[in-house]
Amino acid sequence: MDKKAMGSNLLLALAAFIWGVAFVAQSVGMDYVGGFTFNACRFLIGGAVLIPLIWFREKRQDSGEKQAGTSWWQRQKTGVTGGICCGAILFVASSFQQFGVARTTVGKAGFITALYIIIVPLLGVFLRKKIPWSLWVSVALATVGMYLLCMTGGLGINRGDFYVFVGALCFSFHILVIDYFSPKGDGVVISCAQFFTAGVISCIMTAVFETPDARSVMAAWAPILYAGVMSCGVAYTLQVVGQKNTDPVLASLILSLESAFSLIAGWVILDQKLSPKELGGCALVFGAIILAQIPTGKKELEKSD
Repeated sequence: MDKKAMGSNLLLALAAFIWGVAFVAQSVGMDYVGGFTFNACRFLIGGAVLIPLIWFREKRQDSGEKQAGTSWWQRQKTGVTGGICCGAILFVASSFQQFGVARTTVGKAGFITALYIIIVPLLGVFLRKKIPWSLWVSVALATVGMYLLCMTGGLGINRGDFYVFVGALCFSFHILVIDYFSPKGDGVVISCAQFFTAGVISCIMTAVFETPDARSVMAAWAPILYAGVMSCGVAYTLQVVGQKNTDPVLASLILSLESAFSLIAGWVILDQKLSPKELGGCALVFGAIILAQIPTGKKELEKSD
């Protein structure tokens, strides 16, 4: 594996860690505000955090290069377009997941959400992409690992399970859309645009379906701030940048580590104990990530002839 790919994988792993810890913040925040309100606040904060970074990078960009080369302007335009597309999908995925979790058990929701690690390569097949055998084996191992990590109840399907599954499907499309736009546009611009898009849509839905007040939002300031700055502003940007040199199937496997990290965060921060079954699930997921990075003679997914 080359250095660029290794660096991208490390960025994705860091994003997964931040998201894993964010489950604690989201759990606490939902004690004070509704789902649309929480998402609106964190997405808008996430977008706002990236504005100074975009401004700083623009100042460093040579003005003559901007005027002379149309490629720079095209990348910014593509970044905004990609961000709007990603933001719309992110809003739908996050909303379905949030309302699904309220209607099913946390364990079932975690396992169903993790199905995106299977959905992504399956979508790749429909897009006429060849999937290396090692990634298929990794998907199987990671799926078993996620089962051990998250599944604690029965297997019956209810409305909540269906909502979470739709959210997992949307997250799969989100990964593939980022994979399409990230090489063509500025990663930070894509990330900023997607947060403002998801935040504005969440604000509209908040006004229609919820009645938040300033006192409740202020009571949840700490989890909202973490979710906005770290989970959105930092982690999603790491995802966009990291996916530039990593295929979407491997990216989905690495990002699935957020469930393992959430269990570790719950253990350290909330004093929640890990059972032997859950520890075995962590081991399988990490093993799947290692296997997925073993060279197979193909550096990337190729289109079928």
